[in-house]
Amino acid sequence: MARTTTLLWSLAGLLFIALASVAAYKALPLLNPNIGDVAPLDASCDLRAGPCTSILSDGSRVSFAIKTEGIPLVKPLDLEVKLDGIEASKVEVDFIGLGMEMGFNRPQLKATDVGQYVGTGMLPVCIRAAMEWEARVLITTPKGLVAAPFRFITAKEGAVLPGSKE
Repeated sequence: MARTTTLLWSLAGLLFIALASVAAYKALPLLNPNIGDVAPLDASCDLRAGPCTSILSDGSRVSFAIKTEGIPLVKPLDLEVKLDGIEASKVEVDFIGLGMEMGFNRPQLKATDVGQYVGTGMLPVCIRAAMEWEARVLITTPKGLVAAPFRFITAKEGAVLPGSKE
């Protein structure tokens, strides 16, 4: 009886490991997509002031805006992407916390017009007074995945943003 129980638990453990391995293998491309072309990061971009534009190696343009004033945490953010010279089947914005893992946060935007995509995203709560983020616009094209990074800083209410004159 004890041998049968041990054998069954061993088989159940192996089955669990096999299922977890398959799930990890299937999820890996979702978490770390294979990106073909990446636009250079524009350090002078200030998403608080308005939309920013990146130019890809082929001359096509990606414009990104967070329309919600102040870019608050844990509140809906109105997002807008405009594409010029890019044929897209899907547009997503991957929010990445720089210096601190903030989890998977990748809202998909909807096409509203030719080359224009809008949607809503939300940044999670953060323990820091100010946090630097990268909004990586991911564009699925017939030629593969294209990315355009845009950086910005969030601050808790009452906190002073780094580099501000307050």
